[in-house]
Amino acid sequence: MLDQGNASATSTSGAQADTAHPASAPAAQQEQPQRQMQAPHTPDYTYYKRVFAGRTMPFAYLDLDLLDENIRQVAARARGKRVRLASKSLRSVAVLRRILAADSCFQGIMCFTAREAVYLASLGFRDLLIGYPTWHADDIAAIAQATANGAEITLMLDSVAHVQQIETVASRYEVRLPVCLDIDMSLPLPGLHFGVWRSPLRTAAQARPVLDAIAAAPHVRLDGIMGYEAQIAGVGDHYPGKALKNTLVRALQRRSAREVARRRAEIVAQAQSMQPEGQPLRFVNGGGTGSIATTREETAVTEITVGSAFYGPALFDNYRSFRYRPAAGFAIEIVRQAAPAIYTCLGGGYVASGAAGADKLPQPYLPAGARLDSLEAAGEVQTPIKYSGSTQLHLGDPIFMRHSKAGELCERFTHLLLVQNGAVVDEVTTYRGDGQCFL
Repeated sequence: MLDQGNASATSTSGAQADTAHPASAPAAQQEQPQRQMQAPHTPDYTYYKRVFAGRTMPFAYLDLDLLDENIRQVAARARGKRVRLASKSLRSVAVLRRILAADSCFQGIMCFTAREAVYLASLGFRDLLIGYPTWHADDIAAIAQATANGAEITLMLDSVAHVQQIETVASRYEVRLPVCLDIDMSLPLPGLHFGVWRSPLRTAAQARPVLDAIAAAPHVRLDGIMGYEAQIAGVGDHYPGKALKNTLVRALQRRSAREVARRRAEIVAQAQSMQPEGQPLRFVNGGGTGSIATTREETAVTEITVGSAFYGPALFDNYRSFRYRPAAGFAIEIVRQAAPAIYTCLGGGYVASGAAGADKLPQPYLPAGARLDSLEAAGEVQTPIKYSGSTQLHLGDPIFMRHSKAGELCERFTHLLLVQNGAVVDEVTTYRGDGQCFL
């Protein structure tokens, strides 16, 4: 069963961290691409077609052999830092349990809503950090009630108004709620905001009023600090045919890594100096799948959030320094042949969130030689597939697809079919299959 975890994953939590500093040579650039690593398990179209023979489509699957490879790679790349799981990129209780059990470096979950955190706490998960601010009083009340019952949930905030709102609700339940200060990690440049719009707190001076408000609130306490460097963690630097863009992105990411490290260290030092009786912050969180190599070099950081790396979605194929295995996918069925080289499938239009573009479309994965039609792409009820490969395709055959992002796939399916050693070994629910819909 999936819940039993991965006993074969090698523990690397005690590995010694690198001593290189991002200001001199960013670790993301020091790492060598992992093309030379020969994976023992390379599934092809015939493999998956045989594994899923007779299954009604569409369905989603998770290849445990590839998932376990990704788990080992993340643990090794973290090099001694703790890894917090990003639940939005996994969205399956069984998968969360498996990864947490795989290696001692995996500790805690970053949730995406308050209700999700309360739900996971009810299932016994601990050390739950909500990655985004919670405002509605009912949602904060749910956290307060769960906390009173022993849950370990930390709220996110980035303003005095957030502190006041949490204090008002927490005081009614006579609990002291832990909070995390979210700081801005973007790189503002003339004519360009390199990063994402999250926290308004970029400097220690801007953070000070919020820290003062936390210190003055009797029902709120500072638990940790977080900064998400999205411009490194979520922006690829190795897109085919875009050499100029790739070069520019790498240069900006090198500059950003230096700025991120300086800014985070400064704000962490200020927050630490304001802690009562010198009590240390419980955690300092940073990073994401694409920035493990730089985030792990920061002395101030105690943990790195990782999510997409485990499923290995298509959007993360475009990085120079790493390549995770495509563990998760879905299958759509060929229901007609519109032309000699065009096969039309039922469904398939599972487009990812974010700025609209071709990189947010699901991508044909197997058989090799399959691709979307540029004028129709992936459709709500049908998806035409242009095919130039050597395998003979027929009505009823599957086309295996990969979602652009990771966890969003689970909002389309109630279950994941688990594949291992050439067979479906289990079937587990997604959040949707559990009857949960948090956003």
